[in-house]
Amino acid sequence: MSEPRFPYVEVDVAAELAEVVAVLLFELGASGVETRDDTTTPRGPGLPLVRLVASFDEHAHANDAAAELRRVHPDLAFEVNEIVGDAWRDAYKQFFAPFSLTNSIVVVPPWVSEHVLESGQTRLVMDPGRAFGTGLHATTQLVAARLEELAPVLAGGRVLDVGTGSGVLALVALLLGAERALAIDNDPDVIDVALENAERNGLAARLSVETTPIEAVVGEYSVVLANIQANVLIAMADALAARLVPGGMLVLSGVLHNQEADVRAAFVERGLIHITTTARGDGADAWVSLSLMRPA
Repeated sequence: MSEPRFPYVEVDVAAELAEVVAVLLFELGASGVETRDDTTTPRGPGLPLVRLVASFDEHAHANDAAAELRRVHPDLAFEVNEIVGDAWRDAYKQFFAPFSLTNSIVVVPPWVSEHVLESGQTRLVMDPGRAFGTGLHATTQLVAARLEELAPVLAGGRVLDVGTGSGVLALVALLLGAERALAIDNDPDVIDVALENAERNGLAARLSVETTPIEAVVGEYSVVLANIQANVLIAMADALAARLVPGGMLVLSGVLHNQEADVRAAFVERGLIHITTTARGDGADAWVSLSLMRPA
């Protein structure tokens, strides 16, 4: 029996074009698009470029997408390739070691049997599988750090995590004192990943994971999280703002520095108050996280 083959298109783009090209790849049939930059493992080509790796179900579909990409963006360098066999599924494990996600939370992979915590630290056992959310990306770290600052707001409250991936941010919120969390994602394949991570940490009874669209989510939450992409956040502005209780906090990320003003304006127009913006990185290629509050 021949080994399975997993075709992909790999393309290097300027960081500010990454969202546009990623959306195009999805429109061309990609089943997933991974972004590699200076904060990820494996790393990207180095700023100002990031690397997009788009997975396809069939080699012919990858070739068709590459042909269209060449027509629309003839200046981009890319290649079509494939991974043979299943060993790649666990290859990420060699790069994923325990690390401090926040001042108080240490992410530990489940295959690391012994890791000594320092005083005041809490263990978060995480296996991202094929879902986004190891906690190593700057955008995830920005939101996690902000959640630690918002512990008094989280205490006893409900959290909504939009685009949850591995569930890492919802689980961080629960460890920091939230009573319950609803985590949603439009990729049904990540649901089991997030639930398994909740089980690993004894948090399954306090976490619900669904594919419910944000527009269909019922109720209001004391903290809403959305670590996605700038254009998606802007499109969701009405629905995200509507999910906050009076006095509730919205934490956004997945936004580059030069996109921050547009994202902030979209939510201020919905009546939210901008509280703070934090950043990781330098210049226009820095990632930022915004915190906004619904007036009480």
